[in-house]
Amino acid sequence: MNLAHLGDESVQRYGEYVSLVFDGCEWTNTAQQRAANRFAHALRRLDVGPGDRVLVLLPNGPEVLQAYSGILKTGAVIVPVVFLLGPVEVRHILQDSGAKVVVTAPDFVDKLGGWEGPVVLVGAGERGQSWADIIAAEPDSFTTVDRDDSDLAVILYTSGTTGRPKGVALSHDNLASNARAAAALYELDRTRWSLMVLPLSHSYGLTVMNAGNLLGTRGVLLRWFNPQGVLEAIQRHRVESMSAVPTMLVYLLHYPDAHAYDTSSMRVWGSGAAPLPLEIVEPFERKFGGRIQEGYGLTEASPVVSAHRLSGVRKLGSVGQPIPGVEVAVFDDHDRPLPTGELGEVCVRGRNVMLGYYGLPEETATTLRNGWLHTGDVGRLDADGFLFIVERKKDLIIRGGFNIYPREVEEVLYAHPAVAEAAVVGMRDAMLGEDVLAYVALKPGATADAEALIAFCRTRLAKYKCPKQVRFLDALPKTPVGKILRKELRGLA
Repeated sequence: MNLAHLGDESVQRYGEYVSLVFDGCEWTNTAQQRAANRFAHALRRLDVGPGDRVLVLLPNGPEVLQAYSGILKTGAVIVPVVFLLGPVEVRHILQDSGAKVVVTAPDFVDKLGGWEGPVVLVGAGERGQSWADIIAAEPDSFTTVDRDDSDLAVILYTSGTTGRPKGVALSHDNLASNARAAAALYELDRTRWSLMVLPLSHSYGLTVMNAGNLLGTRGVLLRWFNPQGVLEAIQRHRVESMSAVPTMLVYLLHYPDAHAYDTSSMRVWGSGAAPLPLEIVEPFERKFGGRIQEGYGLTEASPVVSAHRLSGVRKLGSVGQPIPGVEVAVFDDHDRPLPTGELGEVCVRGRNVMLGYYGLPEETATTLRNGWLHTGDVGRLDADGFLFIVERKKDLIIRGGFNIYPREVEEVLYAHPAVAEAAVVGMRDAMLGEDVLAYVALKPGATADAEALIAFCRTRLAKYKCPKQVRFLDALPKTPVGKILRKELRGLA
């Protein structure tokens, strides 16, 4: 099979309809497919064939999805790269992946360094060939190259929060099986609009493309997240759903002009990629309507592992139940399964689990053991099969022999009326080994000092869990997807 067939099959199943709106322009599903076919022909003229890697370094735009589909049609491998990465990271990915062609925008050409391969530019620039020019004269149809289910389809590089980015190798079957499972849970009206604000260069973009083709959905795409743009799009298009990371929901909640927009059409606010602060759920839903549904996934799992069902029970603090075809278990440090309710490492098994880390057999063997993907996340399963993620194993703070989970402390900090963002990390302590350090960003116009926040924590937490120090920042550092970067905060400790 080839994932690119999903787009062709979608046109056959649903006919032609407006499937995408971006920057005031409408794209039908057939126009998207024609553009992808023309790009596939252009790639073939650049001598791209099955197994070759094509790096895509772009902000959100229709060309991202067209490029992905065109690359797959040739049998080549997509290497998506978040455009906010620095030159050193981009050059590492170029070299590590062995990319043959780069698709980028003029603003990011400098990040390629001395790379001398073909460059396709979306927009006007001096280096490389113009996207518009190279596809203009190409045919609208292209015969998709068949690939085996186990053939490599995508190399997605991790954010590098624990070191140099690693390439996660995903097959056609990894991604197709995950998209079908996610699509099986879809309970919204496919003719209503969803809003896409997460980077398409993340695994989210592949889910949007593949599950969207299966479901025949319609999406309003923003180049990047900003609260005003989100609220305007929801009001204009009567948007019904949106996927986000928790920091985006926090920004929306505290956006001063939010009351001026009609968001009554919203039914689902999906949240993932980082822990959702439970303290924001009730005020957010009261302010904007709809329901926040937290899910869980990781790049190594293509990416969706668990989700809440719109028509089902919601357990706040949980990331839902495993999606169809995916098994979740909780193991101890000796890879033995733990009873219901006990904390351990969350492990995943299913067709969605990656082939491995590209070119890194030892790291692959460490992560894929005994048929399970070891996620590095600490969590538990309840009696109903709902998964609760407590923390990343590496983020656990051990203070004088006591385990402290940063998320528990952060939940209390988020409950303080002056706090907009909070993150807790461990800091060295000569007597206890580690102690608790909190970084906080305050809401606009709000005031609070460290002593007040520590005192607030002591009213809700055991004393040993409370921060020893609180440090204030204008905003917490984040990855391009919006996760708070604990690594950088630990570096400041």
